[in-house]
Amino acid sequence: MQSDVLIIGSGAAGLTAALNLADRFKVTVLAKGQLNEGSTAWAQGGIAAVHEAGDTFESHVEDTMIAGAGLNDRATVEMVVERAPAAIARLVELGVPFATETADNGGGLHLTREGGHSHRRIVHVADATGWAVQEALQRAATEHPNITLVPDMVAIDLATSRHEERYSGAGNVWGVYAVNRATGRVELHTARATILATGGAGRTYLFSTAPRGATGDGIAMAWRAGCRVSNMEMMQFHPTCLYNLEIKNFLITEAMRGEGGKLKLPPGIPGGGRRFMDRFDARGELAPRDIVARAIDHEIKRLGLDYVHLDISHKPPEFVKGHFPNIYDKLIGLGIDMTRDPIPVVPAQHYTCGGIVIDRDGRTDLPGLYAAGECTQSGLHGANRLASNSLLECFVFGEAAANHITANWDALKAPPAIRQWDESRVTDSDEEVVIKQNWTEIRRFMWNYV
Repeated sequence: MQSDVLIIGSGAAGLTAALNLADRFKVTVLAKGQLNEGSTAWAQGGIAAVHEAGDTFESHVEDTMIAGAGLNDRATVEMVVERAPAAIARLVELGVPFATETADNGGGLHLTREGGHSHRRIVHVADATGWAVQEALQRAATEHPNITLVPDMVAIDLATSRHEERYSGAGNVWGVYAVNRATGRVELHTARATILATGGAGRTYLFSTAPRGATGDGIAMAWRAGCRVSNMEMMQFHPTCLYNLEIKNFLITEAMRGEGGKLKLPPGIPGGGRRFMDRFDARGELAPRDIVARAIDHEIKRLGLDYVHLDISHKPPEFVKGHFPNIYDKLIGLGIDMTRDPIPVVPAQHYTCGGIVIDRDGRTDLPGLYAAGECTQSGLHGANRLASNSLLECFVFGEAAANHITANWDALKAPPAIRQWDESRVTDSDEEVVIKQNWTEIRRFMWNYV
């Protein structure tokens, strides 16, 4: 299949890019599984953007730099922060039903606060922001005549100049080879420009809040093709993943601590029932994620615990149910009433801060290849991502990549003849059990030592 632009990934970054390109070009979007199975739909908290009176771009920039331990690229941080309000406005136009204040309070967007933020600036849809964003973007993409959405296509390798029928050393990227899950065959998809929006590598860990498909495919493909990859050691761990032996990836949103949730030691031990975060940071529960995650890990190891408690039961039940309806329903199904009982939580891998090196236009090192979202190292996050900056990065860089492709279309070359996939390289299905065992060993090793 040949398109003008090929996008790998159907989440916030990929669909934002597609919608910004489709008025001029034919765009194909490949999804690893179903279109809504990526990380975007899983996002609970919200999107950070300056809206509150008294808040400033400079404050959002400083909060981001502090959370990232100063290893961020300041110019990139400033660009993303300054474009955030416009990104929110576009989502409103697409029909994302963001929470709003009552008429008595002005009727504007309801803003919440999360760890590391000095102001209320988190725009949200209750506790299911990502799902609402995914629905709006996917609906708009489905309705656009120039966008073709293709689920169940597992991209396995970039098609580059070394795959040309007449070999070229130019280093161009011409598309991808992808496994069609329905047929089991490897198909070639070509385009003048390719955008990787494949998400992070969270599922290389035993415990992660990421969806099953987040195995770093795009990062690996780009590295094999010759792109620089940076900061892969910067893995963010979310402080509050539900402790449940059957459900290892249910996130308890950062916004719960922003709305007054307290971290406490469980009863039955010295200091049980008491808060502990004030011993680690003056901001307490509102410290950045890396600090809170390390504090919880410290207490768990120091006291030989399985978990600590996140308690918001001191808030009125109507407040809790109104702010966190999806979490409330999920926990009720597991026998936990968060309006009366604390929630057992542990840290879990949450976000890949490093990835494919890109510039502020989303360009990688290879001609014709762009990237956006969690698969990248854009310079925004540094050593640790500030809460609710992830979806924001997807919108800003998805649009930036689309704008650069549009502005430089005449310089992008049409794909030459590319060889079909060499079937002799396909792994025998009898080896599937070995591959699964290798994955299990990798995940345990990463969890124990990385």
